[in-house]
Amino acid sequence: MIRMAFTLIGGSSWTGGHNYLKNLIAILASHQLQRITPVLFVGDDCQEEYLSSFAAIPDIEIVKTNILNASHRKTLLINAIILGRYKPIRTLFHEYRINVVFESAQYFGWRLGLPAIAWIPDFQHKKLPYLFSKFGLLKREIGFRFQVMSHRTIMLSSEDARRDCEKYYPSTSGRCRTVHFAIPPVSQNYDHSPGEIAALYDLPQQFFYMPNQFWRHKNHELVLDALVLLKKHGKNIVVVASGKQNDPRSPEYFPEFRAKLERAGLHDSFRLIGMVPYSHLVLLMQACSALLNPSLFEGWSTTVEEARSLGVPMILSDLDVHKEQMRDEAVYFDRHSAESLAQTLENFVPMGISQREEALLKASESANQRVKQFAENFTNLADACSKASQGS
Repeated sequence: MIRMAFTLIGGSSWTGGHNYLKNLIAILASHQLQRITPVLFVGDDCQEEYLSSFAAIPDIEIVKTNILNASHRKTLLINAIILGRYKPIRTLFHEYRINVVFESAQYFGWRLGLPAIAWIPDFQHKKLPYLFSKFGLLKREIGFRFQVMSHRTIMLSSEDARRDCEKYYPSTSGRCRTVHFAIPPVSQNYDHSPGEIAALYDLPQQFFYMPNQFWRHKNHELVLDALVLLKKHGKNIVVVASGKQNDPRSPEYFPEFRAKLERAGLHDSFRLIGMVPYSHLVLLMQACSALLNPSLFEGWSTTVEEARSLGVPMILSDLDVHKEQMRDEAVYFDRHSAESLAQTLENFVPMGISQREEALLKASESANQRVKQFAENFTNLADACSKASQGS
């Protein structure tokens, strides 16, 4: 039995990290509880509402400690870098009989004394450095380099990311492992139908859905440019965008986008509906003609994975990771070409009702298999990491 330490990932600015961790721990609890016990360590300043989704996971252990309070993070990091470890956290892990540490957006030092798996979601700072401030770029790079130099086992979510890791950090060759994450089939037990929720937002029968928060790399502007081209040709196509309307790295991005939308006079074609409850997001996915993800960069898209588990048709940018994730089960377009996207949207033929029902059934069965494989691969990696440490 492996007792594995986790700490919180993400926060209010990156819900994807929070959702990834919650999903990972829930899957381990459901599929690998006989082999691995997840122990989540959080600061005792963590809000209960943030922890509620984790507390609902059966058999999870949650440990609150002031060692991980926001006020102590700088001390922890300085000790981890200079001294190689922060003694209080090492003592805490020993007290709770931790065998392996899962490390992401948190560095515990090169003398931690326990095997650690460092999950690196992506290398966006290498591919799109212009999206980062000089400090943000340096901070991210230093964090990655310390994990690499500390001889962590590096876990990536895609082969695309693994190739990037070994390219940018050659010393990781042989230490990188790809573990494709998956999500369980999305619940269908809602009080409303997809059509009712679409009507709630005053949406037409046919629309494309883009549930991406407004970060610059999500490429909303290309969609607007494509709609401008379609309007010139008399084509009335509707794209619906939900999600947080704020980019913490570029606060000016959404106001500039909205101003551009107003100048183009495309309020009816590009619908902004802001944050929506998760149940509404799921039902809008089911109501739409296709999920649209025009992103300039992804690690392994959660929204794509969610749509995949629902059998939703997809129109995706031509990223290598999108093609790795969906292969021939999606339609792709040039992520730098508004003309390519406009043509793709115009030529897209929606599925009929019976086709969607059949796709949903197949997708649910396939999602179950991917989830089992995800749990198995992750646990095998933790097991190998633990045994390698014991043998060294």
